[in-house]
Amino acid sequence: MKDHLLVLRNVTKKYVLGGRKIIAVDNVSFSINTGECVAIMGPSGSGKTTLLSLIGALSKPDQGEILFDGIDITKLTEDQRADIRRDKIGFIFQLFNLIPTLTAVENVEIPMIAKKINKKRRREKALQLLKLVGLEERANHLPDQLSGGEMQRVAIARALANDPLIILADEPTGNLDSKTGVMIIELLISLVKERNGILIVATHDPLISGKLEHIIRLRDGKLIGE
Repeated sequence: MKDHLLVLRNVTKKYVLGGRKIIAVDNVSFSINTGECVAIMGPSGSGKTTLLSLIGALSKPDQGEILFDGIDITKLTEDQRADIRRDKIGFIFQLFNLIPTLTAVENVEIPMIAKKINKKRRREKALQLLKLVGLEERANHLPDQLSGGEMQRVAIARALANDPLIILADEPTGNLDSKTGVMIIELLISLVKERNGILIVATHDPLISGKLEHIIRLRDGKLIGE
């Protein structure tokens, strides 16, 4: 039997918006095995992004447990959660979130700076990661000199900088054409399988979810199917 790398038990997250209580994630439970690639699907407002933020230790649930590699991250201090984010989790965002004044290789180095990896090793590893995603020749280009697909590949390289166990991608292909989007997802799948981690992709695109082996469906914050 495979090991459960991530387990959610009865996770709920509420917000107050305009004086109205919103249940963004409503009593959600599931587990994901080592080496598994998962799509979280649902319409806009279904709770996909909130669920990713909870899994990524960016926010805490109001109730429930989130066990990551056997550790309940909901019980950690903020400093401990920051360490988990830095060392164990790679984030890929729909809008790339690259720093416009830094080159591709400098953007990839950012997570390693937080981990206090020395400058020479940071540069070597960043260049290796850019080569891995096919961008070694674009290392010294600024984001505005790159195409959308190239910027997304820089974001992938940055997400891999600290060898995360979990890669979280929030609509990572939303701004890309379908061919480039499929290429990006296939690249992520191959990288996760090689590293024996897990990939979680929030998406509404059936072309993307069809590439992944497990689909978790949300509606109005509730789990409606796996």
